[in-house]
Amino acid sequence: MSPINHFSKSLSESKTSCSNVYGSRFASEHMPCNSFPQEEMPKDVAYRMIKDDLVLDGNPMLNLASFVTTYMEDEAEKLIAESSNKNVIDHEEYPKSVEIEQRCLNILADLFHTPQINGKATAVGTACIGSSEAIMLATLAMKKRWQNERKAQGKDASRPNIIMSTGVQVCWEKAARYFDIEEKMVPCTETRFVIDPAQAVDLVDENTIGIAAILGTTYTGQYEDVKAINDLLIEKGLDTPIHVDAASGGFVAPFVNPKLMWDFQLQNVVSINVSGHKYGLVYPGIGWALWRSVDYLPKELIFNINYLGADQLNFTLNFSKPASHIIAQYYQMIRLGRRGYTDIMSNLTHTADYLTDQLKDQGFVVMSDGGGHGLPVVAFRLSPAQHFFFDEFALSHKLRERGWIVPAYTMAADCEKMSMMRVVVREEFSQSRCDSLVHDIQFALQALAAQEIQNIQRYQALIGSQLALPKALCVEQSCRPMLPAPEKMPGITVNARECVDA
Repeated sequence: MSPINHFSKSLSESKTSCSNVYGSRFASEHMPCNSFPQEEMPKDVAYRMIKDDLVLDGNPMLNLASFVTTYMEDEAEKLIAESSNKNVIDHEEYPKSVEIEQRCLNILADLFHTPQINGKATAVGTACIGSSEAIMLATLAMKKRWQNERKAQGKDASRPNIIMSTGVQVCWEKAARYFDIEEKMVPCTETRFVIDPAQAVDLVDENTIGIAAILGTTYTGQYEDVKAINDLLIEKGLDTPIHVDAASGGFVAPFVNPKLMWDFQLQNVVSINVSGHKYGLVYPGIGWALWRSVDYLPKELIFNINYLGADQLNFTLNFSKPASHIIAQYYQMIRLGRRGYTDIMSNLTHTADYLTDQLKDQGFVVMSDGGGHGLPVVAFRLSPAQHFFFDEFALSHKLRERGWIVPAYTMAADCEKMSMMRVVVREEFSQSRCDSLVHDIQFALQALAAQEIQNIQRYQALIGSQLALPKALCVEQSCRPMLPAPEKMPGITVNARECVDA
């Protein structure tokens, strides 16, 4: 046996019995990707291998793209861990968890001004995996109720339609497509990024099952005018249902702008969805669907099952789901109360307004509403007047080098040529962290501008010094009005070369 073969055999044997993660054979092999592994892996090795693999994920605290909660208190995390093995669909086995779900629904029904009977809100709803499931359920309920009314009148019920803006979240388009409902879209424009109430009501016909209104759009965080839609319907004598997609705004507006009329206070609002895992301050995934009363939830959509040990009603697309996030939602509700949620949402709104001012000072065009008139979200874009050679996608990519995840994307249909960026202000995005982001945006702009200057100089050298660029293409002329001199930027001392190298 050669020394090499002997060494390889000894090494293989030692790796099999090695107690050190990185001394084991698994550290020198590919992780299973396409087939079930034949042998076991020690638990500490499996944990470490997966943990190391996940290092390449972005940092949730720096992920400014997502509305999803990324921070909860230790006590909440402990409750989640302790109840993650409970399947809340098993009513007979976990009655207290089911009761806590109903408590959450009661609290939300009160928050959203559900009509009362004998002094109590008529809470009709269910917990969901998220707002996407809740929207599917609400759409089904509106469609079935419309079909029942049409059939009772002896009319055709085969061509339902639903009215929404082109700025809706994709789950609305999925619901329409999955359930064979025609989409009637109210287009966004380059100056209006939400639904136009008058246009929406004008689209109503005998086949309309409802109008979807968004309390906080995905693109800009703006609130659509639910009250205006409701009032126009009443003015025209139409009883068309309104569903409010309050996925994000449902846990913001009641605390920051409590006088805003958008919920069950409005006559035609029949259902609402809200995401607990967004501004409800719970980890994903938990959402809620609520109806104005049982009259708006057709009985044929509710299933009675008894194979889990007792008779129980069920109206969900998803069946099994852990009790953990329902319990976590209840924890946040009783831990924070109205005052706690108000304090948090007010702080987030102030931080968003602060960021808005900072971005405007740098010359950005801010597209979102501030001052509590929308979500604590800042949507912005580069000013066309600056004639930059780079776009929002380049800026987003540059910020990623510093760890920031700030998405760049195109606007909704009909104004998709407009690109923009968005910062979702969440709990852990403090004003100090906001200052760090602003600092890095300034640096990224300087770096991109310097890179473009260098690219143009190389281009000029390549095609010959006799070729002069048109005046409109002068990067130095177009960049300087927006960008402060590097030496005047707080905490930064750079020159063009340093920017390019960064």
